[in-house]
Amino acid sequence: MAALQQSRSVKSTIPWVTTVARLVLGGVLIVAGALKIGNPSDSVVAVKAYQLLPDSIAVSVGYILPILEIVVGVLLVVGLLTRVAAVIAGLLMFAFVFGIAWAWANGLRIDCGCFGGGGQLGKGQEPTYLLDIVRDFGLVLLGAWTVRFPPGRFALDGALGLGGDSADDEEDDR
Repeated sequence: MAALQQSRSVKSTIPWVTTVARLVLGGVLIVAGALKIGNPSDSVVAVKAYQLLPDSIAVSVGYILPILEIVVGVLLVVGLLTRVAAVIAGLLMFAFVFGIAWAWANGLRIDCGCFGGGGQLGKGQEPTYLLDIVRDFGLVLLGAWTVRFPPGRFALDGALGLGGDSADDEEDDR
């Protein structure tokens, strides 16, 4: 009997954890995109600084990235197409982890450009690669959680019957 109650307790907690994961990941993406969208040339400079992509592709990525971050962030916050948005968000965060690790491994001294700015660091400025990697990897994990347990509470997916929380799940939670 105690095991059944504990199982129900865990089951009722999962949607709330997903909601927090979804909101944190979505909020970070919205803020990151919003800080870049007003000055897309800085975003282009940041992408080019990694020296991973040919210039023509880096320019396109620099212009598209803030828009993509905002759109995916909004989808996560409202819980619409949650699993798809979480996959995209997780892949974006993984790409950022890879890019930052690449820059570090190749001795580049750049600002990640994660929240605007970016490019070469000025004299006396130190990169924060380890902190950036840990932060972004944590966001990868939030994306993975959200992919596994979508959509959480207060999600349009659940309200529209697009998956995740069903009426049966909500009844089990009471």
